[in-house]
Amino acid sequence: MQLADLFASSLIGQAGEVAIEYEQAAGGLGTLTFGDLDARSNRLAHALSRRGLRTGDRVAVYLSNRVEFVDLLLACVKLGLVLVPINILYREREIAHILGDAQPQLVVTTREAFPAFDGPTALDVTELTEEASAESSGEIRAPIDGDAPAAIVYTSGTTGRSKGAVLTHNNCLANTVNLLGCWRISASDRYLAVLPLFHVHGLANGLMTWLASGCRMRLVERFDAARTEEWFTAFQPTLFFGVPTIYVRLLDLPRQVAAAIGARMRLFVSGSAPLPPAVFDEFRSRFGHAILERYGMSETLMNLSNPYVGERRAGSVGLPLPGLSTRIVDPDGADVEAGEVGELLVRGPNVFSGYWGQPEATAAAFTNGWFRTGDLAERDQDGYFTLRGRRTDLIISGGFNIYPREIEELLLETPGVREAVVVGVPDTRRGELPVAYLVTDRPIDAPVLDERCRRALASFKVPRAFVRVEALPRTALGKVQKHLLPPWRPEPS
Repeated sequence: MQLADLFASSLIGQAGEVAIEYEQAAGGLGTLTFGDLDARSNRLAHALSRRGLRTGDRVAVYLSNRVEFVDLLLACVKLGLVLVPINILYREREIAHILGDAQPQLVVTTREAFPAFDGPTALDVTELTEEASAESSGEIRAPIDGDAPAAIVYTSGTTGRSKGAVLTHNNCLANTVNLLGCWRISASDRYLAVLPLFHVHGLANGLMTWLASGCRMRLVERFDAARTEEWFTAFQPTLFFGVPTIYVRLLDLPRQVAAAIGARMRLFVSGSAPLPPAVFDEFRSRFGHAILERYGMSETLMNLSNPYVGERRAGSVGLPLPGLSTRIVDPDGADVEAGEVGELLVRGPNVFSGYWGQPEATAAAFTNGWFRTGDLAERDQDGYFTLRGRRTDLIISGGFNIYPREIEELLLETPGVREAVVVGVPDTRRGELPVAYLVTDRPIDAPVLDERCRRALASFKVPRAFVRVEALPRTALGKVQKHLLPPWRPEPS
């Protein structure tokens, strides 16, 4: 079985039902039925085939949330192409690495973004859509099985080198079926989609479960706190996926508005970063809903989830999903007792097949068939899991992963910077913020460093402060002791 088979239940089985609402460039809302999406993606698949793309070829996508992203996902699924979504906040330095590693046969983006792409592979999405409109809407389908790659999603390690996690059709199928069943997602739902589609949270949990369930989706380009009341009131969703930063902003809504929204909603889900228990409690008070927190990774999609029926425990990521096996181990690989902290290992049909073109990194990520998540966790006596931090120095800000080494390497290219270390500091809205500590030959020119980072990195990776220190605290073996760095706190907003 492949994803096209699962999506056919909606694309063909509910062809006449409205599938998606979206804001049109000329203003007003546009709508498409599932049959429209099926026909559009068939035309696009024929256009890509005519361009010479074949099963297994990579198609990179650098787009904000728009209906053409859906077309591209479906066309790739039908042709057996491999989707390579790229974070639209990435800049030339980050994009160049992904393109050099994945070697896509085609990059689909907007003409405005062309300067970030070097070479003839970039194609304007509007032009491609117009080209596809002349093609046949007849069914097209590649003869692939579930082990074929569906997407390469780029993540990073502490070395700062991005790695492409290869997600197969089977990985995505297992994840989608689990969420449909465990979270009771059905055709009667109304899904408000605000998460970026280039991220697995918005792509696999959002887009794929929507396509499989046959529910109605309202797609917005990006989350905008100023428009949340408008969206919730006009669309009246029953299903919403967000990151903790979004839920913090939702708490700014007037209490009566929150209560009205909650009265129509069925399920709020949070992930991509830890949800503070205080936010969980206040949200339940205002909206009348206990947010369902879950835990996943780019390499594994969803692993754990609080139950739909039963206790949704504040601060916990719940229980293993169906088909998932877990272990918590000490540094020697021995299982720890309940209540003890260790590294979380997982195994199941959701776990990726490996890192694209990196057999050594793939081998290092597994131990005896178990994937090493790099997350520290604790299992309660009743089976609930609580995350206790990263084995590595990953910073999660607003749901986005930030790997300090990447920023540190950029800062070390700056004249006068002798040493650099980037750490995450707690922040109420975004979870964590990156802060750089520097050993320099001269006083820090913060605006210059800020501009340098903004030119090379996504905005969420730019350090919020540059702190000069005389020396970095180190162990005898030269390892930086980050907990001994002088504390920094953001100014009150």
